[in-house]
Amino acid sequence: MKKAIDLNNSMIELLQRRRSAPPATMAGRAPSAEERDLLLTLASRVPDHGKIVPFRFIVFEGEGQQKAGEIVAKVYAKAHPDASASELEKERRRLTMAPLVIGVVSRTEPEHKVPEWEQVLCAGAVCFNLEVAANALGFSSIWLTEWHSYDRAVLKRFGIGKDEKIAGYIHIGHDSGPREDRARPKLADIVTEFEG
Repeated sequence: MKKAIDLNNSMIELLQRRRSAPPATMAGRAPSAEERDLLLTLASRVPDHGKIVPFRFIVFEGEGQQKAGEIVAKVYAKAHPDASASELEKERRRLTMAPLVIGVVSRTEPEHKVPEWEQVLCAGAVCFNLEVAANALGFSSIWLTEWHSYDRAVLKRFGIGKDEKIAGYIHIGHDSGPREDRARPKLADIVTEFEG
């Protein structure tokens, strides 16, 4: 007899209701030090072919967020000398709106026997694990990159090596209200069955 799917499973419920929340809507407290350590521990529990740990974290919180915002704004101002004060303020706030931002750094070893693509996927899995873990603890989150994730002047100031990349910045806080779900793909549009 076929077993029915248990839709009352807490993990299934979490994945069904998970939504991204824009940083501008986040407020409230940041995760405590204990919660933050738990989030990072859970985020690290990903498939990692070869056990090479092709990722690391940078935590942006409090004064560190303000300093990071100044770096982003200065680099932007240098590239856009005609930028208005409001444009520079927008850049300054990119990593300061949510109470906590965690940068996930992808650090691949191209010569390793594990293909570089698998190493990059591992860092992507870390980003999503971090989002789900944050939601499980009652926080809202969003995974963003934006232009500064690819700007070597910003990355250098953030201590990111020339062979490293930002897989994403995970913004974590408390959303100001319920969020509607976005349109999701229909399975018929994205699933094929291999028939040989």
